[in-house]
Amino acid sequence: MGEHGLVIRDLPASERPRERLEQYGPESLSNAELLAIVIRVGSRGESAVRLAERLLSQFGGLAAIARARIPQLSSLPGVGLAKAAQVKAAFELGKRLATSVDGPKAVVRGASDAAALVMEDLRHRQQECLAAIFLDVRNQVIRVRIVTVGTLTGSPAHPREVFREALAQGCASLIVCHNHPSGDPTPSKEDIALTARLVQAGELMGVPLLDHIVIGAGRYVSLKEAGKM
Repeated sequence: MGEHGLVIRDLPASERPRERLEQYGPESLSNAELLAIVIRVGSRGESAVRLAERLLSQFGGLAAIARARIPQLSSLPGVGLAKAAQVKAAFELGKRLATSVDGPKAVVRGASDAAALVMEDLRHRQQECLAAIFLDVRNQVIRVRIVTVGTLTGSPAHPREVFREALAQGCASLIVCHNHPSGDPTPSKEDIALTARLVQAGELMGVPLLDHIVIGAGRYVSLKEAGKM
């Protein structure tokens, strides 16, 4: 059994999440059951489902687990480095899928479209990060990229870093987005000042800034819509 733990097949049929997923679909499973499929093996007389429940309880939910670092996850008895890596990989795949622009190019028609591209990546970060959405002449997404990583409260970017990347991408315009680790997306004075510098730099470079969006805990504020740029 690997780590002397209980595997999912050791559970009664009614408690086997893999079988339930196959029969009823992933939507029918609880968070703990989905985590148990990722973890696969429990520990020392504890099933994978019970270990997943303890993981959720210890960290306070999926969002906190997504934010946790591998040493934090692996320190929980029964988890260890291997299971922590599996959990982090699963969350990373979900994040990449949520922000993927593969296939037909996504079109940004407004702030809600832009926020949707970065929300799942930025909302859980514990440092301020600034992402840029680079657009072509039809407002189709060329690329979404994290340009800078700041501090818990610090301003995350300088215009030269943003427009160096904009020129490298050959974009026609761009939208910048950054997160507030506090979860409150209300723009600060520093955010407004940064926006003004970015607008000015965009005018000089011939790559206009269309919007600056602040991401919070499942919410966002568009500085353009708020009349602050």
